Order: sequence, then structure tokens, then C-alpha cells
Amino acid sequence: MTTFDFLLQGLAVAMDPMILFYALIGVTLGTAVGVLPGIGPALTVALLLPVTYGLDPAGSLIMFAGIYYGGMYGGSTTSILLNTPGESASIVTALEGNKMARAGRGGPALATAAIGSFVAGLLATLALAFLAPYVVKLALVFGPREYFALMMLAFVTVSAAFGDSTMKGLTSLFVGLALALVGIDQLTGQARLTFGVPELLDGVEITTLAVALFAIGEALFVASQGRQAAETIEAVKGSVWMTRADWARSWKPWLRGTAIGFPIGAMPAGGAEIGTLLSYATEKRLARNPEEFGHGAIEGVAGPEAANNASAAGTLVPLLTLGLPTSATAAILLAGFQQFGLQPGPLLFATSPKLVWGLIASLLIANVMLLVLNLPLIRLWVKLLTIPRPWLYAGILLFATLGTIGMNPSPVELGMLLVFGLMGFMMRRHGYPIAPVVVGLILGPMAEQQLRRALSISQGDWTTLVSTPLAAIILLAAALALLVPWVMRMRGKGAVLAQIASDED
Repeated sequence: MTTFDFLLQGLAVAMDPMILFYALIGVTLGTAVGVLPGIGPALTVALLLPVTYGLDPAGSLIMFAGIYYGGMYGGSTTSILLNTPGESASIVTALEGNKMARAGRGGPALATAAIGSFVAGLLATLALAFLAPYVVKLALVFGPREYFALMMLAFVTVSAAFGDSTMKGLTSLFVGLALALVGIDQLTGQARLTFGVPELLDGVEITTLAVALFAIGEALFVASQGRQAAETIEAVKGSVWMTRADWARSWKPWLRGTAIGFPIGAMPAGGAEIGTLLSYATEKRLARNPEEFGHGAIEGVAGPEAANNASAAGTLVPLLTLGLPTSATAAILLAGFQQFGLQPGPLLFATSPKLVWGLIASLLIANVMLLVLNLPLIRLWVKLLTIPRPWLYAGILLFATLGTIGMNPSPVELGMLLVFGLMGFMMRRHGYPIAPVVVGLILGPMAEQQLRRALSISQGDWTTLVSTPLAAIILLAAALALLVPWVMRMRGKGAVLAQIASDED
């Protein structure tokens, strides 16, 4: 069967009324929670992870994908109207979008962000559909050595891409790897680090860790900041529709943002923030009136927002084909797969093609739903910004606790939720990234299993890890992954910092 055939088969699955209903719930919840101030896509997906627990795998994952895309859409609203990016990838959107809102053009700014996200999401999802089979064919030749090298690449990627320093990223990663040792040894059947607690024999629950670190830790961190200055919400004035001039200035940045964001999101060393920075720098360089940048240039919203959402689809390429999460949100999505006993990777396309292609097709439908939801309901989403922060984060604590109890009604699980939540709070206080902990817990057992298999086959010869060209190339890519993000960030940040400096002058 060709990719077209698989995609048509996936559309048949996605058009089922119940699947459409799950997708609609997902995009609505994702947008509603993503709009709330200070809540990015990773926190949104982690918080709503328990909601999908009781569904069948297909419905759950499709709702999850809708939550993911909805959270990405919702973040632009807070960036533009509140000047409060929910994540690092939305910083550039706030830079120009908030200036447009202050000038009374918040409606067109939100519209170009929504339509640009739709265009980028649609094109990037199609690229995902046509690129994934080729990556799967490559991955099928992987053996234990290659998979171990791939895990090393993932570990280096999350350590280098998140946080202020690689050392802090590695420290967070090793915390996750230590937690991955808890439970029963996969090869010997011996209990490890369970301390006589029967509930720990199955290991640390990924969902509990993700909800605790992202939701509980964030709520406690915000509460520790005390009362801050009241945030000013820029009202949406006039029509939300774009003028003909706005369309003329936006459509090329949408396409360029998509072309920049998708491949960077698909790179193991990528990241949405890199794509948005490069898109902003590109649009400023190509603009007819570069002096408008820093004063509300619509290209500075259209391009980065398209790059941001194209990157979201790009991260699904390594996640679905290799089981490799390249962002915090992708790590939680991986946890969503694993709660149903599904391991993303090349075998998933062979064992569950209906599920995978239904998921990819549902992303196309979710994009349409999001566009229909966002443009007419912008004024409704803005009202959510008025929720007082104490109520908002108290609700997050309550929802996270009830979700964990609903999944596993155990005092031990509730205790771990509290302990991990406090750990997430302390990590934020001291600048340690959260995502590597989750990635370490998820990929640690896989890396250990592949390493032990490779050494068993070679009878303990460590040189086997670089004895094939593919394994050696992947390990070399892991070394480059420490340097490439830093170089790309510096190039992209140069234009942004220069613009901020000129604004201050």
C-alpha cells in the first residue's frame, strides 16, 4: 500500500463519529487550558493526561493529539494579549503580537496567528504522513547497538536543548535514570530500589511523575512568587478579521515559517524555540519595512507562529517512527502511548497501522476544528484570562490530585505525587529543567535493555557499540547535538536581542 492508501485508511478511521467527538473534546480542552496565563502545551498535556485514561487507545491518543495542538494554539492568545508567553517558543510571538494589541490591532494579530497555525499544521502534518514511512524503513535495520546509540542521542538532546546549562540538563537526566531503576529488573527478575514497598515493584508511574513535575511543581512555584503586579490584558478592539493588506503581508511568512519549523522540530537536536527565532530573523531580513519590527509588524507574528506549530508536527516524526521524544510535550505524549502498552517506533507502524494512520489523519481534522473554534471564539477565550491566579492554580492542584487518584487509588501513588511535586518545585527554584527527568524515566529502561543485549551478543566487548557505521554515525550526531543547538540559538537570538536593544534606545 502507498502512503496515499494508508492516509485514506486513516481518514476513514478519523471520520468515525466517536473519534470526531474525541478530537473535538481534545482541541476544545487543549485550547481552553492553553489560553490560561503561564500554562504552556507541556503543562496542558500533562494536566489532561489522566482525562484520557479510561478511553480506548485510539480515542485516547486522538484526544491527546487534539489537546497537544489545542495547547499550541492557545499559547498565542496569552502571548499577544497578556505579553505572557506560556513557553519559550511563544516569546517571539509576544514581542510583536503584544505591540499590535497595544496599538488596537489585537484581532488581526490573533487571526494571523490562528490562520498561520492552521496552514503550518496542515502542511506539516502532510509532510509527517509522507516522511514517516521512509524513516520507518531506515529504523527497521536497527539492532541493539543502533537503538542504544539512538537512546544516547535522545539523552544528549534533552540535556543540551533544555535548561540554562548542559550540566543542569544532565543532572536532571540522571535523576530520571535513577527513578527508572525502581522496580523489577527486566532481565533477571530481581527487585531494585523498592524498599519493601509492593506498589514500587511495577516501577514509578510515568503519568504520576509527569503530572507532579509539570502541574504540581508549577503551581507551587507560582504560589512561592507571592503577589506580583497585576497583569494588563489588552482588549480585542474592532474586528478580528484581517485586511487585504494583512493577508498580503502574512501568507509568505506562513509558508516560510512552515519550511523552517518542520525540519527543525523533526531534528533530534531541534526545538520549537529555535525555529521561531530563526523565522523572526528571516522575516526581519526579508521585510520591506524592517523598521516596523519592534512596533507591531504582522510578519513577526505570522512567521514565528507558523514555525511554532510546524515544529509541533515535526516532533511527531522522531516520536512515532523512532520512539524518540525531542521536546517536553513529546515526552508526555510518549507517556500517553505507554499507558496503553504501546511503544512508538517502527514496529508500531507494522503492528498498529490503523491506530497510527488514524492518529495522523485526525491531526488534519483537528487543525480544521481549531481554526473553526479559534476565530469565532476569540472573545470567549479572552474571558478565561480574567480568572484570578490563586483560583487557577488551586484548581490545577485539585485537578492533578483527583486525576492521579482516579488512575491509581493508592496512598503510595498520592505520596509520590506530593514528593515529585515538591521535587519539581525545587528544580524550578534552582533552574533545573524538568523534561530530562521524564525522558530519563521513559527511555532509561529501553537504553539499559538494548545495552545489555548488545553486550550479551558481543560477549562483553564494548567496541561493539561503534562496530557498525550506523551506530557510529548516531553517536557522532549525539556529540554534534551538544554544539548545534547552541550555535543555532546564538544566530537566531542575535536578531531578537538587537531588536530589544533598539527598542530600549
